[in-house]
Amino acid sequence: MTNEQARPRSPFHAIRAIDYTVIFVRDMAAMRRFYEDILAFPLLRELSPNWIEYGLGSNTLALARPSRTAADAPVPPGSAALQLAFKVSAAEVDQCADELVRHGVALLSPPTNQPFGHRTLFFRDPDGNLLEVYAEI
Repeated sequence: MTNEQARPRSPFHAIRAIDYTVIFVRDMAAMRRFYEDILAFPLLRELSPNWIEYGLGSNTLALARPSRTAADAPVPPGSAALQLAFKVSAAEVDQCADELVRHGVALLSPPTNQPFGHRTLFFRDPDGNLLEVYAEI
């Protein structure tokens, strides 16, 4: 009997995708301006002033003020709490870089062809999270 056969199947095998991602925010107004005005993410719904959702394909990106994690120590300013990667076409990587610069957003790394077959662009949101726009090349 193999180890796989001896162990019962985990109910977590039912998970097939990430449905939504939540970014806990320090400054909701600045984050909303960034995601709505600069990244132009489509507002899906606003459940409260503390919970905003954007629709990105079949996924939801939510901005939220901490509630269950409110007692956690905050991530220090200037430190990324997470990295998000958004896939576009190769030409759109450069167009996104131009748009960010036009809005005064500092690029951590300009559009760059990586040896692993991606064209990448890195920058931060107002809370310091690392964002990547990339294309397979």
